[in-house]
Amino acid sequence: MSERTLLDVLHIGGPTLWFRYGGLTWLTDPTFDEPGDFAGPVTLHKLTGPALSPDRIGPVDAVLLSHDEHPDNLDNAGRALLTGVEHVLSTPEAAGRMNGVRGLANWETVQIGAVTVTGVPALHGPQGCEEFTGTVTGFVLQAEGEPTVYVSGDNASVDLVAEIARRFPIDVAVLFAGAANVGLFGDTDITLNGRTAVAAAEVLAGAAIVVVHAEGWAHFSESVDYLAHNFHYAGRGAQLHIPPLGETFLVPAYTARVQPA
Repeated sequence: MSERTLLDVLHIGGPTLWFRYGGLTWLTDPTFDEPGDFAGPVTLHKLTGPALSPDRIGPVDAVLLSHDEHPDNLDNAGRALLTGVEHVLSTPEAAGRMNGVRGLANWETVQIGAVTVTGVPALHGPQGCEEFTGTVTGFVLQAEGEPTVYVSGDNASVDLVAEIARRFPIDVAVLFAGAANVGLFGDTDITLNGRTAVAAAEVLAGAAIVVVHAEGWAHFSESVDYLAHNFHYAGRGAQLHIPPLGETFLVPAYTARVQPA
């Protein structure tokens, strides 16, 4: 990678992002099922299949799983993939439900090769939502000679992003957006939306923002274009990156531009 490139990523669809970091291959929230309806307390409708199948991406060293309870973050094919991955990190609750999962409490760290992974807080909706949407987690990755990477998971709280930014000098932030909304809390979204993603980018002022979890499911209630417009009109268009599906994308370092007086 060039001096100005921080990370190479491959967006597979929804929340599923493959990337290299610290000499290892990583995958977020594996979703590889084809389109269909996924029954549960709320039926979710998948509209598009994965850009690549698991066999096309090759071996995965570690999975960062924000939570295991919703099929738009872990589906049937994703669960099958986990059986062949040595390191699967998620919430303590997920570890209690699934074999082979290491649960991380908030601010707890684990070492995987040269990489230190810290579990960081996330909130899948408004305050008090856990009873309805479950516990979720984000992650911060650090390694010598590497950028500090934040993966938000299904987090809707800008206040939590600000708390994480105070503790870590984030270089790349992978934000789960899409304004996910299944009607549990009226018009209140359960992931970042166009406005709150911009607010998160403001507190992550020096970070390159990579957005996933914004297409492919019917309950993602805002388009990627709407998100991009919000960043553009907030003067943060250069900070935002929406990686194309199924293609390697090189995430450049972000240098904040001083607005003219």
